[in-house]
Amino acid sequence: MANGEDLVETLRRFNLFADLDRAQLEAIADPDSERSFAAGERILRRGMSGTGFYVILDGEATVTLRGEELNRLRQGDFFGEISTLLDAPLTADVTADTPVRVLEIPGPRLEAFLLSYPKVMLRMLVTEARRLQEVLAWRS
Repeated sequence: MANGEDLVETLRRFNLFADLDRAQLEAIADPDSERSFAAGERILRRGMSGTGFYVILDGEATVTLRGEELNRLRQGDFFGEISTLLDAPLTADVTADTPVRVLEIPGPRLEAFLLSYPKVMLRMLVTEARRLQEVLAWRS
């Protein structure tokens, strides 16, 4: 696990947090919110309740649905937000391909987090719009 200073420097490099100043990054960079997963370990399981919002600090993970790869996630990517915001079951599995470290914002704190950092919310929305656009283009 990283200390708070290392975590601030990691988050600073991610597009999602690009608009935040140092004090805001320090407020988010809580080493107690880090989680680690071994290669092959399932991070989220389809059908389970959304537990939070995750940002990959290190490593790679794969999003799969019924054994089919939907997306590969790398450092700076995020997941878990849709089921958490909608309070709905997860629609896919997320499995660590390599050892993975994530920053977790628990579900009950996600809405307040996004309202506190509207620029993060906007960047998240843009990413979601791109993901939807890719799915729609793939289906047409």
